[in-house]
Parts: sequence; C-alpha cells; structure tokens
Amino acid sequence: MLLFLLALVPIVVGDYPFRNISLPWEDRVNDLVGRLTLDEIKLQMSCGGPGPVPAIPRLGINPYSWTTECLRGDVGAGDATSFPQAIGLGASFSPDLIFRVAQATGEEVRAKYNNYTRYGIYGDHKGISCFSPVINIVRDPRWGRNQETYGEDPFLSGVFAANFVNGLQGNDPRYVRANAGCKHFNVHGGPENIPVSRFSFDAKVSERDWRTTFLPAFRSCVKAGTYNVMCSYNSINGVPACANKKLLTDILRTEWGFKGYVISDSAAIENIITEHHYLNNSVDTVAACVKAGCNLELSNQNVEPVFLSLVDAVKQGKLTEDEVRISVKTLFNVRMRLGEFDPPEMNQYTKLNMSIVQGEAHRNLSVEAALKTFVLLKNENTLPLEPSSYKNVAVVGPMANNTYQLFGDYAPTMNPTYTTNPLQGIQSIWSTVRYGAGCTDNKCAQYNSQEVQTAATGSDLIFVCLGTGQELESEANDRANLDLPGQQLQLLQDAVNAASGAKVILLLFNAGPLNITWAVESPNVQVIMELFFPAQSTGEALRRVLLAEGPNSVPAGRLQITWPRYMNAVPDMTNYSMVERTYRYATYPVLFPFGYGLSYTSFFYHILEYPDQVTAGTDLTGAVSFINQGSFDADEVVQVYISWSNATVTVPHLQLVDFNRVFAPRGVLTQWNFTISADSMAVWTDEKGWVVEPGVISFWVGGQQPSTKPAVDSNVIPGRFTVIGQKILGRY
Repeated sequence: MLLFLLALVPIVVGDYPFRNISLPWEDRVNDLVGRLTLDEIKLQMSCGGPGPVPAIPRLGINPYSWTTECLRGDVGAGDATSFPQAIGLGASFSPDLIFRVAQATGEEVRAKYNNYTRYGIYGDHKGISCFSPVINIVRDPRWGRNQETYGEDPFLSGVFAANFVNGLQGNDPRYVRANAGCKHFNVHGGPENIPVSRFSFDAKVSERDWRTTFLPAFRSCVKAGTYNVMCSYNSINGVPACANKKLLTDILRTEWGFKGYVISDSAAIENIITEHHYLNNSVDTVAACVKAGCNLELSNQNVEPVFLSLVDAVKQGKLTEDEVRISVKTLFNVRMRLGEFDPPEMNQYTKLNMSIVQGEAHRNLSVEAALKTFVLLKNENTLPLEPSSYKNVAVVGPMANNTYQLFGDYAPTMNPTYTTNPLQGIQSIWSTVRYGAGCTDNKCAQYNSQEVQTAATGSDLIFVCLGTGQELESEANDRANLDLPGQQLQLLQDAVNAASGAKVILLLFNAGPLNITWAVESPNVQVIMELFFPAQSTGEALRRVLLAEGPNSVPAGRLQITWPRYMNAVPDMTNYSMVERTYRYATYPVLFPFGYGLSYTSFFYHILEYPDQVTAGTDLTGAVSFINQGSFDADEVVQVYISWSNATVTVPHLQLVDFNRVFAPRGVLTQWNFTISADSMAVWTDEKGWVVEPGVISFWVGGQQPSTKPAVDSNVIPGRFTVIGQKILGRY
C-alpha cells in the first residue's frame, strides 16, 4: 500500500477564484483547470492509482486518492463494519437495505478520510472516491466475480445501483459524502481465467443484448447521479472498453448525459497495447482513450502509466490541448463537490469522526443485513428450531469454523471482536456441540471421513457447513463447474449416514449456484439454507434465524441467480449471446428459479387492482393485497413480472418490472402499490431505439415467478392490460 505524507505546514496561496464559494461550480472548475500546465494535467490524469495523484503546491492543492473500495464496507483501510457480500444483499430484494448499507459505508469512508487528511495522510483506500457498486449481470454461474454483483436481472441490479449511489453519496444539496463509481463498464461478466484471460477477452455482443441486458443497470446508476464509471478490461466487438468511443461518449455522455469521470480498471489502459494488441504505443493509446472519453488511468504499480505520454500526444497533434483540459475538468469537478476547496465548516460531512466506525448502529445493521440475505431453499417441518428438542448436536464441514472465508472478496478488514462464525453461533444455542471440519480447507482435497463420522454419530441434529469462499470463486478465479468442491458431497453423505434419524441442516456459503441435487432430493436432508458470504455477523444472524428470534429472523430472501439443474445446458462462458441465459431467456430445467425462497409462514394474494389499458409512454400503477396466513410476523418479497403478447422483436419471455420487501404482520391484510413503468414496457428496435408498442401485456404479481417449479407455498395473481398507441422513447 502506497502512502503519501503531506507536511503539516500551511501552503500560502493566492485567493484564487476556484476557492470563491459564491461562484458557480463550473466557473470555479474552469478557473482551476485554466491555471494548470499540461505537465500538471498529465500527472493528474495518469496517476489514478496506486497511490495518490500528486499535490500542486503552487496552487495549494493537496494530493488526492482515487482508489477506495466501498462495495459493502470500507475495504483495506483498517477497522470497518463489514456488511454481507453484494450477492447476498441482492438476495434481500430490499432497495431500502441497499441504501442503508451504502449510507453506513459512506459515513465510515468519509470519517476515515477526515481522520487521514487531518494528519496529511494520502494513499490507496484512504480517499472518498469509491469503486462501487459492481452492477455487472450474472450471465454465467461459473464466473468468479458473481459474488460482487447483485445477480442476473438488469432491472433489479438497476434499482439497487440507484439506491447504492443515493445512499453512499448522501442528500446534501451542495456536497457529496463519498462518490460512487459503477463498474465494470461494459459487457463484462466473465471469463476471468477459464477458458481464457479477462485481460485480452473480446466480448462479441449483439446490439439488442447490449441494450437490453448489459447497459440498463449502468443507465440507472447514471440517472441516480454517480460521479464515476469504471471502464472494463475486455474489448466489445473488437474495441477495448477504455478506448471505446461508442461506449464512453456516444452512449454514456451523449445518450445518457453523464457528467462525471471515467477511470480505467487497473492496468486496462496498458492492456490495450500488451494484451489486446489494439494499438502498439503509448502516444496513440492515450490519444484514443482520451478521445473516447476516459479521464483517469488506474495503472499497474510495476508499469509506467500510459497517460504519461499525454503531453507527447498533444505535441504530435493526436490530441488538442482543449480536449485534454475538458477531460481533466471532470476530475476537479468531483473534488469540488466533495468539498475539497471549500471551508470545512461549510460541509456537514467533515464533521463525521472515527466514533461512527463499527459503532453500535452499524453493527446492528450488519446483523439485520445478514438476516435479510439468507435464502431458505428447503424446509421439511424442521425450522425454526426448539432447542430443548435436541440433546446431541454436531457441526461439520469446512465452512463451520473458517471465519475468513465467510467474508468474500473485497471485504473490510476482519475485526474478531465483532465477528462470529457458524460454529460459534450454534454453540451459543447449545453448550455442548461436537465439531469436525473434515477438510482443512474448502477445496476439500484431503478429507478426513473419520472426523466427520465421530462428530455426527449419535447426534439428533447435524449442521453441515459447505461452500466455496473466495478461495474457490473470486476475482481472477472462475469455476470449471458447479459441483461441490473436492470431497464435500462425500462429507455430506457421511454425515447423513452416520446418525440414522437425525435432522440434517445443510448451510451453504457460496456466491454462484452449486450442484446440490443429491441434498435436494434426499429425504434425510431436512433443511437447506443459502447464506452466501454474510461477513462479520454470520454466527449471530444464523442463531437468530434458526430460532426465529427477534425482528427479521423469518427468512424472506430470494435467489437472485437461476440455479440450473444441468450445467451442460448452459452455453460456453465466452458466448455472449443471452440465448439460454438467466430466467429471462433460458428454457432448461432448473434446480431453483430466480426469485425463489421459502419462509416460516405463507401468504395468500387475493386482490389485484389496476387499469385494463394505458396510453403508450405512460406508467401503469396498481395495487395488490395479500395476507400473512401463518403464525409469524414476516417480510414478503413481492415480485411483478411482465410478458409481451405481440412484440414485433425478440424479447425476454419474462421480465421483472417491480419488486419490494414488505413487512406483513400475521393475520393482517397488507396492501402494496406497484408500478409498471413505460421504460419496462418498451422493447428495443435497432431502427428507433426503445419503443412502447401497441398491444397486450400480461403480468403477474406474487412472491415468485409465475408457473415455476419448485414453487413457494403462495399463489400468483395474473393480470393483463392493453397499450394504446405507440411511443418512441429513443436510444439509451
């Protein structure tokens, strides 16, 4: 980690207009950039990281750090509250939770920044410009970075992206708490390393798939006001993303109106030369990237940044000085809005201090978030548990006491004081618990069957903790298949066979789907629960959900990724067509569908109100009423899907268009209002862009997809309405 210590001696500067708080932002930025030399601009645009961009002492401008990771907590910057991995947050189906997790993260990031800058400390993970959220679409269950995303649906990812941006950046009318950075832009979703490297991969995508699957979540991010977008490693139809004018200018800035800055992924600019072989020298590459719309290079610390050739590109006539100055303005615009050049007392966010980091409110939110991510996949009259009914309890498996692997990739530094793992959570219920890991790590290549059998024999309740962790699926690390790693399936079978008549609860800690067909079909595995990577509150949240103890302890999470029954039905990782991918286009058998998740209670939907026709280009609003028929107060995830009856172009056979997580007291009729937006009704046409076409649209409202198997124990209400006329929404 690179640090930069700024001498704590005030730099005397003139009373420049860029420090005049009465001037408009644009005038202040223009004044500042107008005072920079090209050599100074070169350093500001080429030193995005590692380390800070250098100071400009003659203007009293400090160093600045662009490299902060804020996916679900402040990463790599010492103690910070750790919230569940993004894929788990996606399973919450709760926009409000995403907002509050991002808000808490932004508060801690800003508090640490205030503390660092107070002592003149700058460096990686010490700024307030975030590389988050990750809103790529899970298009292949084997992709190593699935865990950083919110799942496979563009609409869900877009809603979560907007809530993350708003939560992180804050609602101050003048200042930004910490700025968001949506990544990886674009058509990026594997491979990492199987079967080829991400650094040189060229994603061949149709205009339709690009517009309908890979772009929508990023547009939502831009509409929410993000100040940053990160261009990705891959090429798109032969053009590297960071040098792709269609992507970074035509779509991002012209069609969407983005006013922020684009930063490259780490070494993505260098890869244009060394991996893609798209260009062969730094002068042409910096010219291509700046002209395309990339403003800041994040480089490999072992390589001289390509953007250091910026002045040479101007001298050779491949860039104009105006192009360079316009580009660097985006960087100083966000620094202005973060409050760097204003008196600190004007900015409410400068008052945040270190007392908020791992404070009680944030720790409680971490527990709540973990509870809301759990997805109950199978429950044969076992959960919730009555502890007194079980005298001999065993815990087995490599994820039971493997605390670090519970955090996933891009997690804040683990604080043992506030961290509990599954074994500890279960031990807090029963004073005596027999334990056997069976494997030394999640790869489970070396398996000790006797250890598992010794723990399980004679037990009347057995917890089996299996999964992957970042050890097996992570950045730069795809999975070759969906099988349980190594001997984990054998471990499960040994545990089941060791204690005849025992209740077996399978707890899974992973991101992408796993082949657990044997457990699903076995009558001797009574419970399967997917927990993803819950981070610091794993054990405490597990304890509460097992006992249905307290608020949010009744499972309501839903799968944000389709779990295929047979992996050979899924196309090759390198095939970027959406045919047979995700619930929107797949026709293959599934083990569990998108949107699936059980509860300790059941819901009945019985009143659906909506207009039977709508004018093209206007939203449809409706209401659904449902009742919690069980004995527990609980959340319900209400989902609205549509299907086009007579579209003139290829469309998904089903599309999520609204959802929310709604609290429903038992025995009480609950009403939820929904909207099917004009954007959601529109279909993509290559000639006119997005068009709302006349005709009939069918829709369904309930706690799951319509006509899906397996199904949740609740009904789905159908409806249909007619769109009158046509409305061209345009290209976006």
